[in-house]
Amino acid sequence: MKDRLAIGLLGLGTVGSGVAELISRNGEHIAERAGIPMVVKKALVRDLARPRNVGECPPLTTDPESILADPEIDVVVEVLGGEEPALSYILAALRAQKHVVTANKELLAKHGRELFAAAKENGADLYFEASVGGGIPIIRPLKDCLAGNTIEKVYGIVNGTTNYILTRMENGHSYEEALAEAQHQGYAEADPYADVSGLDAARKIAILASIAFGARVTEDDVARTGIERLSPLDLAYAHELGYKVKLLAVAQELDGALDVRVQPALVPEHHPLASVSGVLNAVVVRGNAVGEVMFHGHGAGRLPTASAVCGDLIEVAHNIRQGVRGRNGCTCFHHKPFYPAGQVKIRYFLRLELADEPGVLAKVAAAFGQEKVSLAAVIQKRLTEHGAEVVLVTHPAATRQFAGAVAALKAFPETLAIHQPLAVEGEA
Repeated sequence: MKDRLAIGLLGLGTVGSGVAELISRNGEHIAERAGIPMVVKKALVRDLARPRNVGECPPLTTDPESILADPEIDVVVEVLGGEEPALSYILAALRAQKHVVTANKELLAKHGRELFAAAKENGADLYFEASVGGGIPIIRPLKDCLAGNTIEKVYGIVNGTTNYILTRMENGHSYEEALAEAQHQGYAEADPYADVSGLDAARKIAILASIAFGARVTEDDVARTGIERLSPLDLAYAHELGYKVKLLAVAQELDGALDVRVQPALVPEHHPLASVSGVLNAVVVRGNAVGEVMFHGHGAGRLPTASAVCGDLIEVAHNIRQGVRGRNGCTCFHHKPFYPAGQVKIRYFLRLELADEPGVLAKVAAAFGQEKVSLAAVIQKRLTEHGAEVVLVTHPAATRQFAGAVAALKAFPETLAIHQPLAVEGEA
């Protein structure tokens, strides 16, 4: 029996240094849980001379083959991020029958089928708890703890950057001001596109949906809308109606087809998700036996993400000690269609600026009625120098019907501006 678990670490940046630190700091505790000590035998870096934020720095290398071809290394931890060279490195590790632990959501959302096929073919395990939710346990609960349920819906806040921006906008900051503050605090990248466009959240919900519904979902299957067009007025009016605005990732099965999307949405203030502020994340899972359960915590960061990686390493250690391989396979057992675009029924919130003229509200209501979209509320909020600001909330309506009504509004000469529509989840 092996006397230690030898780890090859691909990347010693934010997460990689956190993994090395946790293994050093909590080594005795981790060894007790794993049944075997762990050691980072080697870490791949780009620059050997760069200062490292690690207590006990492991041996460094700039040669990936010194890790991938080392027969003494049992498991490769990939925390480089991005598509390449991470994909090539992981495939090489699996083909060498090394187990792999990764935090790379982009790879899993794009190449999950290829990666799991390589793991199965070579009798290796591929673990990825850290790819969604950082330190929040969500992958293993979906795969194991909730496996006795038919999962009906998975939804939540899976991007801390946008949640921080929206939290600041609740206090009256503009989108641009809130984004600049997030960048200053280190929560947003210099190029924030992946976060604010919903791409990061789309990758994460694709992974969760694949597990929850046993079918392959990639990032390209996720309909997404970002937060770039939101105004503090949207959040203020939502608050008046009893809601908070969150960037929600949603996956559900409707009549045997999958609806997977990311979009800004109004959440009732009494819902647990409404109280998730700042950079925190939360995921709600609805099962037909358990009802709704929520997983809440730090969705990113050096040590929270490293915590998830170390949990996966302990699972790998258990497998090795028990002499088993290939236990953590793909769960995409079925082919399921996606719900037809435009037919998903959602409630909507819409802010308009209209010319202050007699009959204009009746004309707006008629446009929605023509598309068979029922209005739950029509509220005139304020007069501007050009006209009136109006907020509409609909009853559930098919996306294409709502879009048809909005298209009709755009053609009205009385319509001065149509702001970004928001979904409405639940009842206030």
